[in-house]
Amino acid sequence: MEYVNRILESKILNYINDKEIIAVIGPRQSGKTTLIKHILSNIKNKKIKQISFDNIFELELFENDIEGFIDLNVKNNDILFIDEIQYSKQSGKKLKYIYDNNDIKIFISGSSSIDISVESLKYLVGRIFVFTLYPFNFYEFLLAKDENLAEIFKKGKFGEILHKKLLKYQDEFIKFGGFPRVILENNIEKKKTILQNIFQTYIMKEIKEIFSVRNDFKIFNLMKILSFQEGNLISYEELATHTEINRNVLKEYLNILEKAFIIKLLHPFYTNKRLEIIKSPKLYFIDSGLRNIINGFNATGSIYESLIFTELLKKGIELKYWRTKSKAEVDFVYEKKDELIPIEVKSKLTKPKITKSFYSFVKKYSPKVGYILSRDFEKLHNVDTCNIIFSTFVKFFNEIE
Repeated sequence: MEYVNRILESKILNYINDKEIIAVIGPRQSGKTTLIKHILSNIKNKKIKQISFDNIFELELFENDIEGFIDLNVKNNDILFIDEIQYSKQSGKKLKYIYDNNDIKIFISGSSSIDISVESLKYLVGRIFVFTLYPFNFYEFLLAKDENLAEIFKKGKFGEILHKKLLKYQDEFIKFGGFPRVILENNIEKKKTILQNIFQTYIMKEIKEIFSVRNDFKIFNLMKILSFQEGNLISYEELATHTEINRNVLKEYLNILEKAFIIKLLHPFYTNKRLEIIKSPKLYFIDSGLRNIINGFNATGSIYESLIFTELLKKGIELKYWRTKSKAEVDFVYEKKDELIPIEVKSKLTKPKITKSFYSFVKKYSPKVGYILSRDFEKLHNVDTCNIIFSTFVKFFNEIE
């Protein structure tokens, strides 16, 4: 498969000569193995060993005979890359032993965050750098489609004709998502087949094997319901009724879906517990193509919200939402150092329109800047001391940085 440059690569390269373990985690089929192998292929004069824990021999040797594993894979090598680390239940303790007793640079990758983030880190504190690789963001998507257009997009300066071309790509990106294999396939029916295969062969398999979920029908039914409710506040009672899943099990399933990088919960921003929502999360799928294959490509009202949310997530920007108990709401709040940046998403605008909810947030928190986003409307507007930027989605991706 053709290699497309990933933004994360330059960040990882900053730590390539440090002793610490480099861990790359993220969704299945997001390109973790390809990225690490690409990095390793450019390292000269080093002896590199690459193994995967989907090989049962390597896994059993690692878990049951660590000295034998070291003799076979560590000694006489400069770099060791272990793929599919999530299959080992004791990876943290074993990796610590290798790290402390051998002079070797270790790379690991895994499709689930649960082992690395919860169990392993208590053994690997001070010994590991963890990076998350998501499916392609919009810039990486453009690199795969048209490198020249990608560079124009990155600069953020383009006229109406190029903007229309970018919108066509944006629509494709929303529909089929950012999984590399899907993007590099041009046939629409094959795109859908690949998405279906990723979901059934990789994701559902991982949920059953790694997280030991036996009733995969119930968790699939839950995902289908969630795919139609994306962007809404989660009602555990309503979900429990529709899915016939016990409330406690339901919360466990949601946690599994988040740990497996299928969904992401968005928590509320608040300063007044009496007047503002403080508990109920909202939910978004990390990849729109995956959401669409689950719900049969039935568009939901939150598709543009989801686009903004996932694009900023892939940039490492943590968002919250704001809602009062009287139902005033702002889609996203970005806390940047000591500043608050409210973001509202509209499918279409033809003139400046500031909702009462957005204005309520501005009056209460006095942000210096706020964004109201739509497909193709741009303008600068001032409310009190807040500069409100009406921007298109594709220009906003660069403006927020």
